[in-house]
Amino acid sequence: MTWINAVYYTKVKNNNKTVAFHTLGCKLNYAETSTIARQFEKAGYQRAAFRDSADLYVINTCSVTENADREFRKIVNRAKRLAPESKIAVIGCYAQLKPETIVETSAVDLVLGTKEKFNILEHLQFSNNTENPLIVHESSVENLHGCIPSYSIGDRTRSFLKIQDGCDYPCTYCTIPLARGPSRSIDPEILVQQAQEIALNGVKEIVLTGVNIGDYRYNNESALLYLLQQLDQVDGIERIRISSIEPNLLSDEIIHFVSHSMCILPHFHVPLQAGSNTVLSRMKRRYDVELFQDRIRAIISEHPQAGIGVDVIVGFPGESEIEFQQTYTLLESLDISYLHVFTYSERPDTAAAAYTEKVAMEERKKRNRILTKLSEKKRQAFILSQMNQTREVLFEKWGAGYLSGMTENYMKVHVRSADKNLINNVKDIELTAFKDDKLFGALK
Repeated sequence: MTWINAVYYTKVKNNNKTVAFHTLGCKLNYAETSTIARQFEKAGYQRAAFRDSADLYVINTCSVTENADREFRKIVNRAKRLAPESKIAVIGCYAQLKPETIVETSAVDLVLGTKEKFNILEHLQFSNNTENPLIVHESSVENLHGCIPSYSIGDRTRSFLKIQDGCDYPCTYCTIPLARGPSRSIDPEILVQQAQEIALNGVKEIVLTGVNIGDYRYNNESALLYLLQQLDQVDGIERIRISSIEPNLLSDEIIHFVSHSMCILPHFHVPLQAGSNTVLSRMKRRYDVELFQDRIRAIISEHPQAGIGVDVIVGFPGESEIEFQQTYTLLESLDISYLHVFTYSERPDTAAAAYTEKVAMEERKKRNRILTKLSEKKRQAFILSQMNQTREVLFEKWGAGYLSGMTENYMKVHVRSADKNLINNVKDIELTAFKDDKLFGALK
């Protein structure tokens, strides 16, 4: 394999090549993949679907869980079966953290670390073949400065807008600071310009994304509240969602502003990770259970109909049955709408990987099943609480005689209609029925 330092090369246009992209992981990865894809299009490449044969496959990786690592290898094998002579370029978090593992276990041609992923076109001409893969990588991302603006285009109704990257939090289970570096934010003026570009593409909803968007701050002056106020005034954008925000960064001012905003939606996703203060301490989270409860109550006080999602990890090292029960009891008591349940998996080079009190994998899976059932119970209760009310729905798809889309508080609704022209329009919908695990409504 060949290692080189970060170097910028002259871009070479290639009008006869096809490129396909596959994204693993978070909304931030999707925003970055879309931005990189537009670079290829400007350079003359033709886009292909990943399920089709292509000259080049670009895989944007994740390394949050062990499953993401395994999924990456499956994706590489699939691409090589489709086009054995193709080249494969790998970018993203897994490429930063484990470049040697990638080239040792997968037939790839180019691996780019965090600093170089947006320069992929410049490096392609120096990539040889799978017998001598090229790695462009710097092991440390601690001194990263600046943040490359990115947003997704392609989904007609929704765009992911990256506002921030990296994280300064030392959570003991997380590899993201190792893969993406310290927290950096994008100039609010640039973000407003990008939101305007998104609006010109006919997109009605923007999802603000990043690693730790509650930590958004530009030049230590502009905070997230200021950015929300600026984006709220962009013509053409009807809806803005805040993808996820840490409870210790979810201020009363932000919660209050959403209630008066023209387009910031009453949908909050607030990571908890554990409902036990002792587990939160071992995770080195920056809040306790009491603060989390306070933030949920504050949301409900201002937004009684808000959709509230919660992240939780089960099977963290040392998590006792009592501690897990504390998590269950807390989540059961809260007025939340759904859970994202993650089974803990050991991540190399994290502090938690060295913890000796492991929870058996079968027990981790059991606890995941328990909380997944609780999530379904919460989701159904939330939906039933909304029946016979009117909600605004952005229609996204049509099929089998039904339009479907999301309410402002994040419920998927199906409306019988033959009018496909309603896709990418926001309409008032009366919620009429919940059957076969689907929510139905009617146009007002």
